[in-house]
Amino acid sequence: MITGERAARLPAAGLPVSRPDAARIEALVDRAIARYLDGCHARVAGFADRHFSLRGALRLHRHAIGLDLLRAPLNTALIVVYILMQLLASAARCLGWQRPARWLATRTPFLTTNVARSLTWAIQTELLDLPFEDGQRRWQHDALAAEIVGDADLAPVFAAAAAASRQRLDPADLARLLAGYTDARNAAADLFNNVVFASAGAAAFKELTPGAVSLGPAIAAALVHQTAVATFPFGAGLGGLWYSVFAVKPSAMAIAATTLGLVGVAAVLAAFVGVVVDPLLWLAGVHQRRLHRLVDVVGRRLRGEDAAAFHVRDHYVARIFDLVDLARAGLRVAG
Repeated sequence: MITGERAARLPAAGLPVSRPDAARIEALVDRAIARYLDGCHARVAGFADRHFSLRGALRLHRHAIGLDLLRAPLNTALIVVYILMQLLASAARCLGWQRPARWLATRTPFLTTNVARSLTWAIQTELLDLPFEDGQRRWQHDALAAEIVGDADLAPVFAAAAAASRQRLDPADLARLLAGYTDARNAAADLFNNVVFASAGAAAFKELTPGAVSLGPAIAAALVHQTAVATFPFGAGLGGLWYSVFAVKPSAMAIAATTLGLVGVAAVLAAFVGVVVDPLLWLAGVHQRRLHRLVDVVGRRLRGEDAAAFHVRDHYVARIFDLVDLARAGLRVAG
């Protein structure tokens, strides 16, 4: 809401405004914001259909061809740094260090991928419909200003009302909100890789292999076993019996090469995982719910409320898989 101090600054917009008029402008701006947010919520379903259905996901992820093949796996690794920053922010908040806590909570270490940049542009221009420039393109339409202009009661004091609404949403703050939304895709890629590796291990080896660290040695052992059986001097049949009793173990080099190969596969999956994951989340309504949450957070900022940043829990779920993977690797080495 506009405080008395902020209301006193409204004449800078070029229109003399008294305190009663400032209060009236505040109420009319709130009414325009409510209509604007209703319009955003109404656009969520169509936006999700265009960008997260199978056809939309394929169109979106064509931007992943190129440097995203490097950025996406790096972002997956940086999720650990992100979680540490959030934990440090919580610790600082508990100690009463509000400024460091806010700084840590609003920063992300992730690299901006072409897919994330394209999705951010779509959210800003199609869903929120606010002025935006990403260095290559510029969007000048302003749906919130259009709501203000369209209000017959507010039109006479439009200049002051526009200034009031602009004070409520910092562009850098909005950019951080959208980064929180698009960064969730990094966790989705990590989760998908974990599920793929775990499914492969369960199907092929009847083992829990939630990551490359645990699946790599299992594949290396299977390859070495198959090679030994195929090259057994007295035939593969006797070789299978022989090596079922006297197991052959893969070398450290074979394990390392197989694990690194899986990491490379995971890197490619990380860049294009959305082609599979986005349509599934779209069908389940997850993308729609997240977009509605994003609009609600933007609305709280526009109303001058101290809204929390947009966060998802996928990062933390993915780390559970990684902890299990590392624990299994540790037990294997100890054994």
